[in-house]
Amino acid sequence: MKPRVHWGVLKLLGFVGLLGTALQAQPAAPADPRLQLPGAALAAVDETGPLDLSVEAAVLSALSYNRALLVEQFAPPIAGTFAALERAAFDPVLFAEYNFAESEARQLSTAVGVDFQVRSDQRDVAVGVRQQISTGTEVELAASQQRSDSDRTPEQSQVRLGLSVTQALLQGASRRANLVSLRQAELDVDISHYQLRGFVAQLVADVEHSYWNYVLARRQLDIFLSSLEIADRQLAETRQRIAVGALPETEQLAVEAEAAARRQELIDARATLARERVRLLRLINMDAHGGRSREILPIVGPLDALVPLEPVEAHIELARRLRAEINEARLRWRRGDLDVIRTRNGLLPVLDFFIVLGKSGFASSFSDAADDLDGDSFDLQAGLRFEYPFGNRGPEASHRGAVLAREQVAAGLENLAELMAVEVHEAYVEVQRAGAQIGASRATLRLRESVLAGEQAKLAAGRATGLDVARAQRDLLEAQIANAQARIAYRQALIELYRLDGSLLQRRAIGAPGAEPVVLSLAD
Repeated sequence: MKPRVHWGVLKLLGFVGLLGTALQAQPAAPADPRLQLPGAALAAVDETGPLDLSVEAAVLSALSYNRALLVEQFAPPIAGTFAALERAAFDPVLFAEYNFAESEARQLSTAVGVDFQVRSDQRDVAVGVRQQISTGTEVELAASQQRSDSDRTPEQSQVRLGLSVTQALLQGASRRANLVSLRQAELDVDISHYQLRGFVAQLVADVEHSYWNYVLARRQLDIFLSSLEIADRQLAETRQRIAVGALPETEQLAVEAEAAARRQELIDARATLARERVRLLRLINMDAHGGRSREILPIVGPLDALVPLEPVEAHIELARRLRAEINEARLRWRRGDLDVIRTRNGLLPVLDFFIVLGKSGFASSFSDAADDLDGDSFDLQAGLRFEYPFGNRGPEASHRGAVLAREQVAAGLENLAELMAVEVHEAYVEVQRAGAQIGASRATLRLRESVLAGEQAKLAAGRATGLDVARAQRDLLEAQIANAQARIAYRQALIELYRLDGSLLQRRAIGAPGAEPVVLSLAD
């Protein structure tokens, strides 16, 4: 006889699976960890000859090829795998088991008082589905068959369909507490996004700082070359005037000393330019553009324009909303709050309710045993399981530690907000100082040029010495260097202000994960 299909069992199995799926935590859509670069992709560059490079192209190259950034971008996907692992704890599990046992033993018959040899074998097969549900429920639905055969008894077969449900009533009954590990793993993914954003912001700032340092080094080298050319020309003129008796020979020493000083400074300027070039090439990964031996020709527009600033309070407010560090700290507070939820649930006693239902069929063959499932045979088991440690010191210590850790993070948040406000305020003052220095250094430069022209005129009229002219040339050189430094310092001060208030990536139209501010109420 063919076994009948027990649709009630199949429906029960499907219901258990649907119930488990419906009760699982639905993860939020993960943020895209990829960077969104401004404009089109980096244009192809000629891999030979000097490299014409703007600050925008330098940043784009770093975001496309910087090896440290490529390494850092692995962090969010790796964190996502741990979230998937925690989510998998609530997935249904299909299990199957097969056992075979064979024995041969001597037995004593109490009825006739004779011992005899008994040979038997037994085969057990079980298959089912088991699922842990976030409500603290464990459900198992299984079908099993047990067949035994012996040379002293006829073959016997048992088929059983069983359903067991265990429900936590106290500890482990909170769905919120049971999902703590999953929620923490998801927070770790978000934390990795803010860490990546902070890294990208720092990288962009480093590239721009390095670019402007390179521009300044080239400008200083040009100034020293021009100064040396003037000093050599002044030395040649002094020698001619000494030769015709217009100046005493002692005048030559001061001019020669000035020319020697310019050559010494030129050596340092070339070394500085070489160092800044290497640093910039490392950040933009010059290997992607034909190697590290290429010369860089910066593309720079006018540098005297000043950017209007908003009130310092606006920049501080931006930092409180957008800085990756403060948002990461807020997420860590949430993570600690989840530890409090879990340890608070751990203070409760273990009290579980369990019920086991079974329907069995017995016969001499599997098909007949399956048909007998419609009979009256069944088994039912139900009960409670209780557990509570004396003193409960372990759970209480864990909960107390979680509460203190959360309070520590909260205090750290307040301290971090205060430190950020100080950093932004200092950066704001530096922008104002650097902006004012541009105009002041420009005025000083014009005056030093006038002083040098006057000293040269006096020297021609015999009313000044070569030493006076050398001093005026030295003062002009310092003014030229100071003017170049002021213009570059202003650009770099703006970069630092934008980095510290968290708006650098937005101002550069660079999309990165972690752009949304984390709203947090410490009273939660």
